[in-house]
Amino acid sequence: MSAPVTIVAHPPETVEGWYVLHQIFRLDRAMLREYADGSMADLRAGALDALREVAGPVDAGWSAVVPLIGSSADVMIVHFRPTLDAIGAAQRRLAAEPLFDFLDVVYSFLSVTEAGLYHITAELAREAVARGGAVGDAQYRQRMDERSGEERESPHVRRRLYPELPPDMPYVCFYPMSKRRAVGQNWYALSLDERSRLMHAHGLTGRRYAGRVMQVISGAIGFDAWEWGVTLFAKEPLEFKRIVTEMRFDEVSAQYGEFGDFYVGRATSAAEWLESLI
Repeated sequence: MSAPVTIVAHPPETVEGWYVLHQIFRLDRAMLREYADGSMADLRAGALDALREVAGPVDAGWSAVVPLIGSSADVMIVHFRPTLDAIGAAQRRLAAEPLFDFLDVVYSFLSVTEAGLYHITAELAREAVARGGAVGDAQYRQRMDERSGEERESPHVRRRLYPELPPDMPYVCFYPMSKRRAVGQNWYALSLDERSRLMHAHGLTGRRYAGRVMQVISGAIGFDAWEWGVTLFAKEPLEFKRIVTEMRFDEVSAQYGEFGDFYVGRATSAAEWLESLI
């Protein structure tokens, strides 16, 4: 009997969608109050025009205003766009408005929506080794292009790559995360089969929250110090506590997860947020 094929450490293939920028602002209220001498109406009007401009149309990406709750910052503005240049244009459009002179960026996170093809990558890597080929050879690449194209066109994956702002899920939670690279706990040293197994189990936990939480996973390797961003939308804010708690008990998070700060708030209209400033 031949020994089972073991696939060594190898990156999973991914399919990508929209670029994402999370901008976290702190409002300088003292400076704004000094300025509020009758000119606030002009500041609000200009900012409202800019925020409405970057908000849509949805098929070209969208932006959302999320006033933060329980944070040292005041508001998070999230941009989804089909290109990196379009993200830059949205960023510059807001920065050009005088009101944003009173808002300091305390954190920003650049990433791109992605779906990791762990299972398919592991399957095709085993096939390559079994036929005497190698991961990345011409036959492997042809099969991967076919399979990743099928995945990209599936409704489930398209919802992950090109998410819409859910109208019935106003609560938003964002946090960055990475996989641990410590001695004895190095995610990137695990075999592809083992990482595929762990991520499959992790995904099953998330699926139990379908209809209650919408998850958007975005990859940031090469864009940020953290490796992924997680943006959650929910009808009820306690769902954030429930899903994050349950997922931390999954083996992949318990053994290999590292998490940054969490930002939580409720999405609102640009007009409502601007009226609340002072």
